[in-house]
Amino acid sequence: MRKIIIAGNWKLNKTSLEAIDFVTMLKRQLDDVTAVDIVVCPVFTALADCSEVLESSNIGLGAQDVYWEDSGAFTGEVSAPMLKDIGVQYVIIGHSERRQFFGETNTSVQKKVKAALKHGLIPIVCVGETLQEREANRTFDVIKKQCEESLAGFSAEEIQKMILAYEPVWAIGTGKTATSQQAQEVHQFIRQLLVKMHGKDTASTVRIQYGGSVKPENIKELTSQEDIDGALVGGASLKEDSFVKIVKNCCDVQK
Repeated sequence: MRKIIIAGNWKLNKTSLEAIDFVTMLKRQLDDVTAVDIVVCPVFTALADCSEVLESSNIGLGAQDVYWEDSGAFTGEVSAPMLKDIGVQYVIIGHSERRQFFGETNTSVQKKVKAALKHGLIPIVCVGETLQEREANRTFDVIKKQCEESLAGFSAEEIQKMILAYEPVWAIGTGKTATSQQAQEVHQFIRQLLVKMHGKDTASTVRIQYGGSVKPENIKELTSQEDIDGALVGGASLKEDSFVKIVKNCCDVQK
């Protein structure tokens, strides 16, 4: 059985004070939730403050990126040991915006995942196709390449420590949403890739999130699909009502 996980990716939003207020509210509103794993991913500058608020709560703390070296002359980067030191538990790696705007590649994703695992962070590894790639019927080719290269060299035991996130780039921030059937089709394809790479026992334990214009209105239908184990939520994670409802609306979904 795979426990549903809802992670909020705040992207470039919320000052430290705003973040403190928001996670304080979330902790109060969601303190009775046990059926769903909950994660928030603020900007780097708010992580330490959020960590203090969320200590001993049922809400996990994630970063939005990490560098693959532990230390050195890498101006502007943040390493896994630094994140671990302030109480971070999860880290998003390979988000489509990192790939699109900052030159992230499958190779750099693989190196970052390796660094995260080395220091006990749980990587949320993102894959997904653009609208152009989907319209050219290249979705499965793109996903296959991203998965195989981003997850190259990891053991079955390491794969089981990861979370994967399928985010159709054409459905992020556009208001467009893949139907539950479209999302399930790709999630199933990813799980079948994992079966080929590491066997059925390993593949059946890995949680795969959906990340594309998730809302309170569609989360239950999405997570009711066999291979969709939660969501990586963008814009809706910045609003109190919507994020709380997303979490609570899938509390009774059985995987």
